[in-house]
Amino acid sequence: MLLSAMVLGFLGSLHCLGMCGPIAFLLPLDRDNRVKKATQLFIYHTGRLLAYGIIGVLFGFLGKGLSIFGMQQKLSIGVGVVMILLVIVPGKYFNQYSLSKPIYAVLGKVKSKLGAELKKKTPDAFLTIGFLNGFLPCGLVYMALLGAVAFGNPLQGGLYMVLFGAGTIPLMSLVVYSKGLFSNPIKSKIKKLVPVFVMLVGALFIIRGLGLGIPYVSPKAAPADSVSATIECHQP
Repeated sequence: MLLSAMVLGFLGSLHCLGMCGPIAFLLPLDRDNRVKKATQLFIYHTGRLLAYGIIGVLFGFLGKGLSIFGMQQKLSIGVGVVMILLVIVPGKYFNQYSLSKPIYAVLGKVKSKLGAELKKKTPDAFLTIGFLNGFLPCGLVYMALLGAVAFGNPLQGGLYMVLFGAGTIPLMSLVVYSKGLFSNPIKSKIKKLVPVFVMLVGALFIIRGLGLGIPYVSPKAAPADSVSATIECHQP
């Protein structure tokens, strides 16, 4: 389940380039020094992973709060269903609900800060650019966050998002070094794989929530009686 985050990030890299690609092109990298350029790019990616990790931990706490009430399996199934619906239901039905409008005021400030940092070349500037980049709106990131919630664990939620971010690094790095990396037909084929894989991840979360007794994929939930006994044993 954790590795699915990295694959999702890798396959969705072309989608990410639409939002983050321009920022990657505008990075004030030292073009004349290969080592320094690579170091600056590494710091930028570190900032992105840090942002993803923090968001993943926060959403993991949200999932933990829900799982405390015995909703771990139902939460996993619900997340899987939502993932699949987001793929098969046309976007126009979601666009009519302007749920994201309140966020754009904050995003405006993030973009302004990004613009200011892009004019600098200090190491902390690259870290800040990457960190702020991680908070920009992205449908693929939202999909990954659903996975972070489903784990119901802050550490696993953070790790899930970090692995998702790590999956985007190869293409996000190559785009800096190479223009016209992929032809349009190849891009089109890879983009078609993204919704298919999202549906597969959604199906995995549903299977995980069903508790079918499949090792590492769908482990059986502990009986309520044994959980109660464990709690009582640890009480003073």
